[in-house]
Amino acid sequence: MSQPTALPATPRPSFPGAGRALTLLLAINLFNYIDRYILAAAEPEISKEFFPNPSDSSIADAKMGLLATAFMVSYMVLSPAFGLLADKTRRWIIIGAGVVVWSLASGASGLATTFMILFLTRILVGVGEAAYGPVAPTIIADMYPIEKRGRKLAWFYLALPVGSAIGYGLGGIMTKHFGWRSAFYSVVIPGILLGLLSFVMKDPPRGAGAKKFKWSDLAKLRRNPSYILNTLGMTAMTFAVGGMSFWMPRYVARFRFDDPSKERLAAVSLTFGAITAVAGLLATLSGGLLGDYLRPRLKGAYFIVSGAGMLIAFPLFVATLYVPFPAAWFLMAGAIFFIFLNTGPSNTITANVTAPGIRASAYAFTIFTIHVLGDAISPPIIGFITDLTRSEARPNGNMNTSFMVVGIMILVSGILWMLGARFLARDEAKAEAESSDSQATNRPSDNPTS
Repeated sequence: MSQPTALPATPRPSFPGAGRALTLLLAINLFNYIDRYILAAAEPEISKEFFPNPSDSSIADAKMGLLATAFMVSYMVLSPAFGLLADKTRRWIIIGAGVVVWSLASGASGLATTFMILFLTRILVGVGEAAYGPVAPTIIADMYPIEKRGRKLAWFYLALPVGSAIGYGLGGIMTKHFGWRSAFYSVVIPGILLGLLSFVMKDPPRGAGAKKFKWSDLAKLRRNPSYILNTLGMTAMTFAVGGMSFWMPRYVARFRFDDPSKERLAAVSLTFGAITAVAGLLATLSGGLLGDYLRPRLKGAYFIVSGAGMLIAFPLFVATLYVPFPAAWFLMAGAIFFIFLNTGPSNTITANVTAPGIRASAYAFTIFTIHVLGDAISPPIIGFITDLTRSEARPNGNMNTSFMVVGIMILVSGILWMLGARFLARDEAKAEAESSDSQATNRPSDNPTS
């Protein structure tokens, strides 16, 4: 009788070839974020071309913010559809097709001759990424046991800070020397090659006890407090990060230094990119390791790591708005570190509190929510507030006022994650129990002595 009771505690082995698959997914995610933040680095020069006289349009900055929204709208609307499809069919095919589509659409962004054409190409980028975003984390969750998921997902999400940093740096350099269009061309060929590699990868089994998708299972997410509070916390965080990352080069170069030159923009993009890479990389790895380490020792550890990081980031970010540069860069580095501390833990929560059969759909609906209420609206909102504060004395507007919205959402996300800690252990156990029950139903001969 001792052997059967010990079996659940034995770590499940990783899926064969898991390291190779994780490396490919990391590379794809890296180019995902490079593409997103090339736009942010090139935004001031794009604005100069399409809105050479901002005073002629009272909402010029709001329109530029809509370029981020264009991508996010298609991304968040189509993610649930691709998530549902991924719960029923081969996932690597969906990923490969999505990567090829977004790579071609990114290249088309560089060909845009009007603001509207650029807007439409960014929508197509979102279509491609919608096929990838909700699917990739579920493959990682199915390749690794629950004891390792936090660390492995943290490695996958390293692409966020590192890819963002490369996007800022690459976008700034290419824009300075070759024009903003060249920045978008640079990601096309690598993206297509990564997409083609995806077509030959093998899907892992859909977790222990994965069962056929049913709509009634998905409806259970509404009664899952860990899933709801985690999604809301991610939404507030995404609002803050989306607004900050899109406008930061403009904020520092034009508002803080009052220098809109290409040279200043390139220097700011490189500096901000380097800070994001180092602080974000260290934070993402630290958050994943810390969450996994504390999980058996502290109830609700993934929520607490995420929430505490945002609560510490809040005063650091607010101080960044008022402390002079270059000292402000150090405060910004601290704020970015603690903001990214949640990356591994928050995504691990979603994986751990949902049954394998609906995991892709759960990620997809999370993506929909965090973007429709997060970074799909924060760039134009910040741009609109900046437009409202523009005057003869402040032709660039008061972006400190705009960025206070970011600070408030950082605080809100921290509070929401701290509230979720009390529910996590129960909801994890429920998801594991559902998987085990389904496994016993679908494979009754696996344990004949039970």
